[in-house]
Amino acid sequence: MKQLCALCGLLFASIVVADERPNLLVIVADDLGYSDLGCYGGEINTPHLDALAHNGIRMTQMYNMGRCCPSRASILTGQYPHRVGLGHMIKDIGRPGYRGALADDAVTSGQLLQSAGYRTFLAGKWHLGTPNPTKHGFEHSYGTVKSGRHYFDPTQLDRFPESSEPIEYKPGSFHATDATVDHALEFLNIGRETPEKPWFLYLAFNAPHFPLHAWPDDIEKYKDRYHVGWDVIRQQRLERMKKLGVIAADSQLSERGLYWDWGETVARRNPAWDLLPRDRRGDLARRMAIYAAMVDQMDRNIGRVIEDLKRHDEFENTLIVFISDNGACYEWDPFGFDVWSSRNNILHWGDQLESMGNAESYHSIGSGWSNASNTPFRLYKHYSHEGGISMPAIIHWPQGKISKGKVLDTPTHIIDLVPTLLDSADAGYPQQWQGKATMELPGLSLLPLWRGTEPDGEMEKRALFFEHQGSRAVRAGNWKLVATRGEPWELYDISKDRIESNNLVKRRPGVARALAAQWDVWAKKNQVTPLPRDLGADYLVPLEAAR
Repeated sequence: MKQLCALCGLLFASIVVADERPNLLVIVADDLGYSDLGCYGGEINTPHLDALAHNGIRMTQMYNMGRCCPSRASILTGQYPHRVGLGHMIKDIGRPGYRGALADDAVTSGQLLQSAGYRTFLAGKWHLGTPNPTKHGFEHSYGTVKSGRHYFDPTQLDRFPESSEPIEYKPGSFHATDATVDHALEFLNIGRETPEKPWFLYLAFNAPHFPLHAWPDDIEKYKDRYHVGWDVIRQQRLERMKKLGVIAADSQLSERGLYWDWGETVARRNPAWDLLPRDRRGDLARRMAIYAAMVDQMDRNIGRVIEDLKRHDEFENTLIVFISDNGACYEWDPFGFDVWSSRNNILHWGDQLESMGNAESYHSIGSGWSNASNTPFRLYKHYSHEGGISMPAIIHWPQGKISKGKVLDTPTHIIDLVPTLLDSADAGYPQQWQGKATMELPGLSLLPLWRGTEPDGEMEKRALFFEHQGSRAVRAGNWKLVATRGEPWELYDISKDRIESNNLVKRRPGVARALAAQWDVWAKKNQVTPLPRDLGADYLVPLEAAR
C-alpha cells in the first residue's frame, strides 16, 4: 500500500508540474511571393501549408519590412529594425539605425521565451549581423548566419554550440532545405528530453531565395508549367485568388512591374512575355520551374515537421505561424542574374537548360517572374509598395481556440509576433533585461484577433510604418502613404485600390500631410532619419542622385 501511495504521489506531482502552455513554431520562408502558395492562388504544389491554412487562419494584410535582414530583426525582437541597428543590412555605415548588427540592448524572442521556461531552438537563416545565435537565447542552432549562398554546400551552414557536431551527409545528398529540417527534428528530440517544458522552434528556410537550386525530380514536375509566361500566370493566379478570398473580388492586376537595374535611377517596365525571343522564354521558364521546385521542397519538409509533431502528440497544442520575410525578389531585371548578384546574365538554351538548378549553377528569377509571384501587387522585395511588404501568413493552433478556415484582412505587422508569442506562452515582457531598461514593444498580441475577441477596430486604429533603402510607407486605416527611393509621396485608399494604381495625393493633400507627419515622428524615434545619403551598396546610387 505504501508503494502504491508513493506511486500516486509521483503521478500527482507530474500532473501538477506539467506545463500545458503551447509549443511555438515560427516558420519563415525567404523571398516567397504573396501568391506562390496554393492556398493563396498559386499553381505550386504546397499541400501541407494548404492544409494548415484551410484548418487555421490566413492573413491577407500582414506586413513585413520588405527585405530579409530588417524583417528578421523585427520578427525576432518585436521592434522596428532601425531601432535595433538593422535598418539596412549587415554592413555598418556608422549610424545608430544602420550598424549592421543586432544592438546590445535588443532582446530576442529566444531570450524572452527561454527565461519563461521554454526550450529554444533555431534551424535556418539568422542574418542579424552577429556570428552565433546561441548568444541570443537559442540553445541550439544550425543554418546560415548570413544570407543564403549555396544550397548544395554543407560548409555554408554552421552548427552551434561549436561543441555540437552537425549531421553528416554523403556526397551529393546534401541540400540546405532538407538539412535545415533534419536538424530541426534533431532539436525537437533534444527538447523532448525535458517533457515538462514546452519548446520554441524558429524554422527559417533559405528557400526560395536565390541561387535557384533544387533536386532534379522536383524541377521535373514544373519543367513545362511556365512556358505560358508570366502574363498568363498572373491572370490565372488572380482568378484563383478571388475564389479563395485572399484578394478582393473586384481586384485588377497591377501593370507589369517597373524595375531599376543595378546602379540605375531610371525605371523600365517588364516586357510582355509574348514579345520575348523563343530562347529567352525557354531560359526564363526554366528559372521559374526551379523556383517552384524549391517552394515544393520547402512544403514537403514542413510536412516532415508536421508529421513529427503528430507522432509525438504535439500537433494539437503547437501554435504554428508561417510567414515570408518579404515579397519575391526582382534583382535586377526581367532576365535575372547568373554567377552572383550583379548585372551578369547568361542566356541558356538547348541542352544547357538541363544543367540549370544543379550545384554548378547560380541563377535568379528576375523581375518578370517576381512580379508574377507578387500577383496582383506593385513592385517587389526592397520596396514598401504592396509587392514588397505583403506576404502569406498562416496561423494554426487547434487547442488555441482560434478561428478555423477563416481569412482575415485586418492590417497587422511582424512587430506583432513577439507580443503574440509572449501572450501565447503566458509570459510577460520584462521592464529590465540584464540590468538595462527594455525597449517598449510597438506591436500588439494577435491572439484576440485570431480568437475573434478583439474590440472592434482596435488594431485598425493604429499606424504601421516602413522604410528600407529610402523606400518608405505608413499604413493607417484604409490609407497608405508610400514612396520609392528619392521620389515624392503617393497616397492610396487600400480598401479600394490595393494594387496602388490611383494616386490620391493631390486630391487628398490633408490626409497625405497628416500621414507624412506621423511617419516623420516615427522615423525620428526609431533612428530612421535623417536617411543615409549612401548605404554603401554598389547597386544603389547616393540618395540625392536618385531624386
